[in-house]
Amino acid sequence: MSDEQTRAALAATLTRVLRPGELQSLARLTGGATKATWSFDWIDDQGRHPLILQQTPPRAQDVGAGTRRPPKLTAEEDAALMVQARAADVPAPRVLHVLQAADALGSGYITERIDGETLGKRIVADAAFDAARPRLAAQCGEILAAIHRVPTQGLPFLARLDAADELAIYGGLLAEHAFVHPVLSYALRWIGERLPADAPSTLVHADFRTGNLIIDPEAGVRCVLDWEIARVGDPMHDLGVLCMRSWRFGGPGEAGGFGSREDLYAAYERASGTRVDPGRVRFWEAMSNLKWAISCVRRGLARGADGQPASSELAAVGRRLEEPLWDFMTLATARD
Repeated sequence: MSDEQTRAALAATLTRVLRPGELQSLARLTGGATKATWSFDWIDDQGRHPLILQQTPPRAQDVGAGTRRPPKLTAEEDAALMVQARAADVPAPRVLHVLQAADALGSGYITERIDGETLGKRIVADAAFDAARPRLAAQCGEILAAIHRVPTQGLPFLARLDAADELAIYGGLLAEHAFVHPVLSYALRWIGERLPADAPSTLVHADFRTGNLIIDPEAGVRCVLDWEIARVGDPMHDLGVLCMRSWRFGGPGEAGGFGSREDLYAAYERASGTRVDPGRVRFWEAMSNLKWAISCVRRGLARGADGQPASSELAAVGRRLEEPLWDFMTLATARD
């Protein structure tokens, strides 16, 4: 679909589901290998409305008999989860419309647009965020506590995955490739020997990190993005992802590159009434490094129909394999 076709279909959709108006400043945003994200303004008799169009591809079917894949929500499921999260006072995007066949825009949804920054390097280092940065870890702890309180009744599409499930899924994904690495083999064994027992289950965002948060220089965290891999599981999973070094973007803070674990944990405990288990956070940080390493392998080895590398972008991601493996080993060999 051309840009002009997208513009025409979007204007017709907004006229039908909102009210007559004029579409202005339509621009496709960078980022997202499979999704298309558009920023635009809708001008009507009630004023200017800054909005986002998110177009997502249909969910791919599992490949191979018995193959398990990580959970990935459809656009309709993603939107339903964000609505539920907002109802529980989580700063998720406000969904205005879920795309229908009549909209001729494919699968996706339209949300309000929130001003702020998502680029990790700017958030952790730019002087514009100096005032907000000391508050971000505590804000993230409070938001994660709110996410983990979101009721999951009415969201039957959410997969329920404990640590053993996660290990089985990602170990299976790695086994699909003729790729052997001694640290990956060690990491799979190390994780398998340390699976947490009797962990509670809550809604888990599973990708709560710098880069998926909209940050305002004054207000701090304004919105949590990218809910498409949410699941029900161990709430310490989310704290572990936020503390991964890959998502610190060179910042000194162990929480997101911008703050301390102490501030994150203390705010989470105050807001949730639940003690943080540092050992389980460390486990999930290690597990998340293993998962990211396996994802690097899969992206780096991805091939198109002609047998050639699928893209230079995916090949470049594959070359980052050693980073999460180094971080895994740092965690695995650290003294308790």
